[in-house]
Amino acid sequence: MSRATALVSTRGAGGTESGITELPARRTGWTLPQAYFTDPGIYRLDIERVWRTGWLFAGHSCEIPEAGDYFLVELDTDSVIVVRGDGGAIHALHNVCRHRGSILCTEPCGHVGKLVCPYHQWAYDLDGRLLAWRGMQPELDKAEFSLARVAVREVEGLIFINLAKDPSSFDAAAACFGPLARPQGFVRAKVAKAVDYTVRANWKVVWENNRECYHCNVNHPQYIRANFDHFNADDTTARIREDMATVVARSEARWSEEGLAPSHTETGMTLFPDAARGIWFSANRTPLVDGWVSESMDGRPVAPLMGDYRDTDVGTLRMRALPNFWNHSSSDHGVSTRLLPLGPELTAVRVWWLVDAAAVEGRDYDLAKLMPFWQLTSEQDWLICERQQKGIHSSAYTPGPYSTFKEYNVEGFVRWYLEMIRGA
Repeated sequence: MSRATALVSTRGAGGTESGITELPARRTGWTLPQAYFTDPGIYRLDIERVWRTGWLFAGHSCEIPEAGDYFLVELDTDSVIVVRGDGGAIHALHNVCRHRGSILCTEPCGHVGKLVCPYHQWAYDLDGRLLAWRGMQPELDKAEFSLARVAVREVEGLIFINLAKDPSSFDAAAACFGPLARPQGFVRAKVAKAVDYTVRANWKVVWENNRECYHCNVNHPQYIRANFDHFNADDTTARIREDMATVVARSEARWSEEGLAPSHTETGMTLFPDAARGIWFSANRTPLVDGWVSESMDGRPVAPLMGDYRDTDVGTLRMRALPNFWNHSSSDHGVSTRLLPLGPELTAVRVWWLVDAAAVEGRDYDLAKLMPFWQLTSEQDWLICERQQKGIHSSAYTPGPYSTFKEYNVEGFVRWYLEMIRGA
């Protein structure tokens, strides 16, 4: 944008005004001005125009295998129950009793036979229908008091929710994720470990950091041993091109018979080119460096094969969805990351490690070998993000130019974000 964009002041959750009548101008190809990362009014716009309108990654279907299993997703003032119904379907329901507004589920996850309000014991079926309301006058109609539903879609074991009253279509994302995720077998997986973090940075700082590997050579010593991402568009040496050509040719030859041919073979392997055109999802299968078959510390498998894989050498499945999900999966394990905003300068992050459901800890896998690759990479990133957030506060901060060689994905994300926040 060459000038400030005029906005109508918006009313957020609880009827509070955002206070924003104009967005600060942003120079194309440069980082966002300070206010986008610190201003409470812009944060309210983020919640209303990005987070309450988009499809959000909630969790994995393997976390709720039986009817009555549930977990909560907390976004701003909304608490959403994601629960397995009696017929196997997954439901998403606002965690708010229709009587006087009490929270129904007080624990972050668990198992229930019915959803019972702890205040006056109104009882709901797992699909949200009101079943019982002792002491209420008989002329009232139970059918009018079901729990408020939230749009939910599952694709190959990945659960997404949308809080909008009129959600956008999820079909294109399902068509993208489905074929690539199916061999991974998330529907037949289990969570080996999940770790929660509170990152002292705006959610956009965290997302931007994930969209480039400009920082990888210095900050992620274990990651660069396995991946080509740190070789981006300006790395044109013959050795690098030869190494990549060898790996791609080997991968194409070995994977094609399994229907797993690499779908991304350029040096900029974290590409999300469609973000700049308003497309919020992307996925690809990417070769690893020669000699590596898993994103582990030494490149060797750390768990049994997942899903339909018959060979350890399948590269990495990479999936991402704005504004809150990315996943890297090797043949033996998958790692999912979810962001949820906690405030203008706080982001809740959960990282899951998934393995085949039949794998037994201590026999088939060891957390001390399964976790370090992505635990280190993640925690290195959180430190980077917190340092950046602190620096953005400085009176000396001014936007800087993105590298056209290494930060093109960040520019794509920012363009998408600005379209969203402008209400497009």
